[in-house]
Amino acid sequence: MKKVFKLSFVAASVLALAACNKEAPKAEVKLETEVQKQAYGLGASIGDFLKKDLEGKTEMGFELDKKLIIAGLEESLAGNSKLTEEEIKELLTKLNTDFAEKQQAAAQAKAEEVKAQGVAFLAENAKKEGVVTTDSGLQYEVLAQGEGKKPLATDTVEVHYKGTLIDGTEFDSSYSHGEPITFPLNRVIKGWTEGVQLMAEGSKFKFFIPSELAYGERDLGKIPANSTLIFEVELLKVVQPEAEKEAASE
Repeated sequence: MKKVFKLSFVAASVLALAACNKEAPKAEVKLETEVQKQAYGLGASIGDFLKKDLEGKTEMGFELDKKLIIAGLEESLAGNSKLTEEEIKELLTKLNTDFAEKQQAAAQAKAEEVKAQGVAFLAENAKKEGVVTTDSGLQYEVLAQGEGKKPLATDTVEVHYKGTLIDGTEFDSSYSHGEPITFPLNRVIKGWTEGVQLMAEGSKFKFFIPSELAYGERDLGKIPANSTLIFEVELLKVVQPEAEKEAASE
């Protein structure tokens, strides 16, 4: 909620400035000295925030008159605000509450849409030749079968991978990072923990992971809430678990 109240903070800052600048004249824009640049930078910073904030509100159907916003800034700086500080606080609190509710409703609708798309995708994908569906709902396709060791959930593995959404949008890739990743298999999403245990070293599988075996209702930005995920995974090596290392050294 902190982000939602930034606009209120800006309004409060303007009122505080107004108390120190009752008759602030309209300044000629000169950026010759550091102090001038700092003053302009402060105004530009507030303007940039307001621009982004207004764009977000417009997307949610809140059309705020920019001329009135500018008038409010100028009149407050001159100490002639038509609204009291208490009225401003009340109005902006109501605006922010309404906006947050609309934003939450839109996010919920989007999450439900993404969930439905994932369910439909998996239903069709399950019909494809070579795709296997496990009891949990995880789907996989063998792209290359290795002959090495299979990991346990308690093992650490080294893999190369590429992750995409069902529309093909790539959200992560060890290939892009230029090196494989190593991690304990029981500390990742459920779809990975289950799926990689089906692989032998040297294998390459394609996993189709329903949202409940991935990140569920969490919105991670690049990965929207309720997303079905697709991963191409190469199991390079099963790293010897710590328990085995200790036993071997005794």
